[in-house]
Amino acid sequence: MKLPTAIFLLGLALSAAAGAAEKVAPITETISPPIGQLTTPGWRYEELRRFKSPEAGQGVAVDREFFYAINNHTIGKYRKTTGERLAGWEGGAGGEIIHLNAGFVREGRLYGIHSNYPGVPMLSSLEFFETATLKHVGSHSFGRMDGSFTWLDRSTELTAGRGNGPEAGRWIACFVHYGNRAAEPNRDAAWTQIVAFDDEWRRTAAWALPPDLIARFGGRGYSASGGAFGPGGFLYLTGHDNTELYVMEFPKAGSVMKWIATLPFPSEGQAFCWDPYEAGVLYSVLKRTKEVIVGRVTRP
Repeated sequence: MKLPTAIFLLGLALSAAAGAAEKVAPITETISPPIGQLTTPGWRYEELRRFKSPEAGQGVAVDREFFYAINNHTIGKYRKTTGERLAGWEGGAGGEIIHLNAGFVREGRLYGIHSNYPGVPMLSSLEFFETATLKHVGSHSFGRMDGSFTWLDRSTELTAGRGNGPEAGRWIACFVHYGNRAAEPNRDAAWTQIVAFDDEWRRTAAWALPPDLIARFGGRGYSASGGAFGPGGFLYLTGHDNTELYVMEFPKAGSVMKWIATLPFPSEGQAFCWDPYEAGVLYSVLKRTKEVIVGRVTRP
């Protein structure tokens, strides 16, 4: 065999070996399961029922007898047992309330989490409604904050025992940044923060979300659309599009929240609310079908 031919054949053999190695290598890499298929062992979601609601676009709040479906500038009050619509509030497309993101009920008031999304600079406020009539009865303006207000909850004695988490009685809020048309200059979803406030709405602490969770939210530039304390005292989060519920802990040191579990559920992100009178029962919305979905979460 001539030397040039031998060298040529040897080169082909080496190239084939390298190609085989390239094909085998990715098998050893850790690949995150597709959205809706990442399940932490021991965690489970079971759907119980669904209700149609034209207001089921941004979030839902719950009290003893009723749930409140929330859209940008509309709220509907429904009976929990039957889904019967009892009352509604309409702020108007050109009104002062632009984009209600979420809500929850406390002491006969519905707290509406509000922002001027997709406006820049970002402006945020807390809007109050009577649960009996859905009449708008007050407002607290945060004005210009570092981020856009997407959800709010109240920490409890139970949540205070986790890691170096917030002591009981503080408000825990989320102010997100976007990487899309609502982005502020030099900011993206990685700048999202979870903030603790006292009863005078003074900032007392804050935490960031882990980069791998921000990446899990996807490439459309959204962040944590929903959040609330739930079973076990953990903080639960949703993104904007993913059919997944994320379980979080406050860190024992440092400033980054710990992502400890994930479970699939049928709602595509958006805000949600735990039933305060039925342990483990979660109310969420499916925006594309205008439904409120009721389910139960069980944990290890």
